[in-house]
Amino acid sequence: MKHTFFGGVHPSGGKELSLAADIRPVEPRRVAIPLLQHIGAACRCVVSVGDSVSLGDVIGVPTGLGAAIHASVSGTVRTIEERPHVGGTLVESVVIENDFCGHTRLLPPLADRSGETVMQRIAEAGIVGMGGAAFPTAVKVQGAVGKADTLIANGCECEPYLTADDVLLTTAPRQVLRGLELLRRAIGPKRAVLAVEDNKKTAIEGLRPCMADFPDIELCILPTRYPQGSEKQLIRAVTGREAAAGELPVSVGCAVFNVSTCAAICAAVEEGRPLTQRIVTVSGEAVARPGNYRVPLGTSFRDLLEAAGGLQVTAHRVVSGGPMMGLSQTDLSVAVVKATNAVTCLTQQQSGTGDRCIRCGRCVAACPMYLQPLYLYRFDDRPRELRRLHLTDCIECGCCSYICPARLPLTERFRAAKRRMKEAGA
Repeated sequence: MKHTFFGGVHPSGGKELSLAADIRPVEPRRVAIPLLQHIGAACRCVVSVGDSVSLGDVIGVPTGLGAAIHASVSGTVRTIEERPHVGGTLVESVVIENDFCGHTRLLPPLADRSGETVMQRIAEAGIVGMGGAAFPTAVKVQGAVGKADTLIANGCECEPYLTADDVLLTTAPRQVLRGLELLRRAIGPKRAVLAVEDNKKTAIEGLRPCMADFPDIELCILPTRYPQGSEKQLIRAVTGREAAAGELPVSVGCAVFNVSTCAAICAAVEEGRPLTQRIVTVSGEAVARPGNYRVPLGTSFRDLLEAAGGLQVTAHRVVSGGPMMGLSQTDLSVAVVKATNAVTCLTQQQSGTGDRCIRCGRCVAACPMYLQPLYLYRFDDRPRELRRLHLTDCIECGCCSYICPARLPLTERFRAAKRRMKEAGA
């Protein structure tokens, strides 16, 4: 049964810019692989300057909550130094000169595909949530065992401009479904669902004939609405359940994984391939050749944009991710990481902002988390009021910024306010 969720918006898609193109490979001359590509602490570097590495060699191991990091090209380690990160900080990174030989080190074959061994392989392959959260997938799977009765593969990709998951579902539907089947075996839910929005017509046409081979998985086609791809909103749309403020999906018996994560699990289990590359949408009106690119992790945004033909006009904003939830970048030397699903380049027309709230209340009607953005904006420098208004429940979906007729940068202000609260121990 399909349900709905409160709030949300219907932004113009912009998906036609990149959807028609094939997936194009990117081969950078060098990569700078950050040792922090997940929620948790940075990995400990296990290579040295001058080492020769193969694609797939472990170069970073977790020191706590985290995920292993592997070389994304074969070649020589040139430097190990702090580099700008998409998150806005400096992160220790391993710089590898690509020898273009393609020497690859695969994980050993996995004959036993029980739940425990699948979880172990997910950890060995360094897989994290590839929809943007970057939470270590093995930890998430372990936390869902015995608690989640519903497993959902998230193929909604509701953010404007983004088509990476859509193209994946179109070109490799069986890989996604096999990965979801492996997750089903590991977690043991009563129900497994692949959720896709109805604007992905080509992908849906390709998925339907595949479903007969996966009788334990159901295809759920949802009406297009933003932010349907957000975990709590997707759970509400698929099951009718609502997780309380501050609660995780397992609190209502659900576990949600992005379809790119499912495909990465399939590649790790069936082929022994660690997570070293991903599909990235490069789009926006400022890009010369929008499209989807298969990109080695550690590739700089500058090299990726060059592969996309560069910028045909001056970009007012270059965003890691989509225009609603993405992070604006000030340095194109930042690298593609495991959670980078898009690089969006916007002109002045797409990214203009205002400076005064007119108290129309549209942001309140649009907020899918039942918050009051106009008051959060008014009190963004007062931690006590922000706690009372439940700022920490904000999922930074950008609905309020999109619907605001004054074009206020609400999401950016809330993100900064949450950061200040965290630094102050609030």
